[in-house]
Amino acid sequence: MGILLVEDSWQVGKAMKNLLQLMGAEVAGPAATTADAQQLLAEHAPDVALVDVNLRDGELAYGLIDRLHEQGVPTIVITGYAVLPLSPMKAAAILQKPVSSVQLLAALRPLLAGKTVLRGTPLQP
Repeated sequence: MGILLVEDSWQVGKAMKNLLQLMGAEVAGPAATTADAQQLLAEHAPDVALVDVNLRDGELAYGLIDRLHEQGVPTIVITGYAVLPLSPMKAAAILQKPVSSVQLLAALRPLLAGKTVLRGTPLQP
């Protein structure tokens, strides 16, 4: 199970990566910029992407979300905004921060149905 994590907050990114790895996922990232995310995409083909909208130095991730959508990578958008100017068709789910592990796993579960993580067990809380 490959997950691309794009999050500019070191603490949030580390916590999410740890949670996902505990579930057996292989996590690329966290990437703090779209350039970092593009580099990881060139090296890994993720099954799913978790993308924060606001990245380092005020960069917005809308272009990255568009590219992921075009490449067929389901994307869960994570944001502090209550409302986003984003087509619902481009995001598999939109989660508002702070995101709990239960919310994150609930959003991931339908996207990963039938797939197994590296340890050979379905992604479960």
